[in-house]
Amino acid sequence: MDKMDVVTKKVDVLPMVKYYMDQLDIYGLFSKYVETPKRSPVDSAQILSIMVANIVCASQPLYRVEKWAADYMDGLSEYDFNASIYNDDQLAKKLDLLFKADRNSFMAELSSNAIEVYLLENKQIHNDSTSVTFFGQYENEDPEAVKLKHGFNKDHRPDCKQIVFGLNITADGNVPLSFELFDGNRTDDTTHIPNWNALREFLGESDFIYIADCKLCSQKNLDHIHEHGGIFITIVPKNRSEVKQFYEFLKTNPIEWQYAYETPNSRKKSETVLYKTYEGEPSKNGYRIIWVHSSAKEKQDKGRRENRIAKADSQLTELCPRLNKYNLKTKEQIEEAIKKATKGVSDLFQIQLIEDKQIVQGQIGPGKPGPNTQYKEEEHISYRLEWELDHEAIDNLATRDGIFPLITNARIEAAEVLKAYKNQPYLEKRMYTAKSILKVAPVFLKKPRRIEAMTFLYFIALMIVSLMERNIRKNMAEEKIEKLPILPNGMNTKKPTWNNLTRFFEDVYLGMIEKNGQIIHTILKGVTKLHETVLRLLGVSVSVYTIIQNQWWIFKNSVLIQNVDST
Repeated sequence: MDKMDVVTKKVDVLPMVKYYMDQLDIYGLFSKYVETPKRSPVDSAQILSIMVANIVCASQPLYRVEKWAADYMDGLSEYDFNASIYNDDQLAKKLDLLFKADRNSFMAELSSNAIEVYLLENKQIHNDSTSVTFFGQYENEDPEAVKLKHGFNKDHRPDCKQIVFGLNITADGNVPLSFELFDGNRTDDTTHIPNWNALREFLGESDFIYIADCKLCSQKNLDHIHEHGGIFITIVPKNRSEVKQFYEFLKTNPIEWQYAYETPNSRKKSETVLYKTYEGEPSKNGYRIIWVHSSAKEKQDKGRRENRIAKADSQLTELCPRLNKYNLKTKEQIEEAIKKATKGVSDLFQIQLIEDKQIVQGQIGPGKPGPNTQYKEEEHISYRLEWELDHEAIDNLATRDGIFPLITNARIEAAEVLKAYKNQPYLEKRMYTAKSILKVAPVFLKKPRRIEAMTFLYFIALMIVSLMERNIRKNMAEEKIEKLPILPNGMNTKKPTWNNLTRFFEDVYLGMIEKNGQIIHTILKGVTKLHETVLRLLGVSVSVYTIIQNQWWIFKNSVLIQNVDST
């Protein structure tokens, strides 16, 4: 009697991810730069490519990649081949090989491929860094690898060791072009010169606009870029003398702000944000300082100040009945409590700590008082608080609301300088993608060289995700498609993210009918007209899904070696 079975095989977003990886020739680059040992059950390039795909699709720790891969690989007519070769031992060995490879040349070729294939504009490069936090001691340092150290932790975990992850992205679609790892105790201001030099070498020119946060704003950094023909835009730190002088100037002098542009408020759809600029005196080194006024920032600054004042006033009120008791008896103790209650706004209050002195009779010696008891006069001091708002100080501070300074050597209109800088927050979103969606924290690895190699794979994954988001949004704009109903329950999104796409394709799978151990029919399930539209906007042919053959998950020219001991 014939035996019929139905087998399913996972598909979801892997075909489109593999398509983008093939477009970038990621397998070919792994083959070029990473060697394959003679007795390996599969070539290094295939394993490393699968690891990148796993990071993009599901981001599993090494010991779970084998199980993840089995959902795609086992089935169809591949019964003599299974996902067990993708065990954590094999993956770890391939990370060791990747560490030894010329990763800088690999990255340069990969970025060149991305620029050529997807016509990326690279005249503006944004740079930022974040910390990648690790739990545990990590005592065994590798002299050749990046060092896990305690430093300024941007995850607010100063107790943990970290490495510093520096990233460069294009203004065109916020696509990563390069990255660099630094020791965990490396400060951001020291990373910009080597980073800019590397970008200049890669791009073959120096006249691109280099944009970064205030850590770029040191005389050494700015002078280096300027003297080598580069262009920079960054924000001036608040503690610089130029900023303090301008704020003093604001107290008595009106400013003739110039209209820059308006843009919809991303947080409040019914409002627009108005930007104005004013170009005052240049910096000490002769660089342009462009002062920017943002209507949205003005409201934020005012609201935050009012909230801090209200909080301080409330804490002072709560402090009053507690005076002269327990640990609030001395002047020093009370002043410390006042300082804590008014932290950040102490200069906006006029506070008086008033001493009330009282002379009392105090018994000399112990025991009950009697006719011969002697007394002495003692001075008892108690304290009370009085305060009021310093309205003049508040008014002076309000003149700064919504204002921030940019410094540049670019010879373009002030409004264009501002527009270029305002792309910087998108780099922070890329960092968020890396940390939250791709989960760039390989905490299950113990060797620093494997951590360094794994972070390289995360960079590749981040580039793929960024290209997908760029392409779908770009094509939506060109086709005047305002939104797509790809969210749960058919809800719309104007700017699809990779997270949206993975959820939208999660129910796509391959159904197979098996008769007597042989596959007699296959059918792709879950791909609707809307899925086809999304694929078209991504630049992916629907045939990538509809024509799935045996071992479709194998990358181009991959060499599979069967029945070889994986150990």
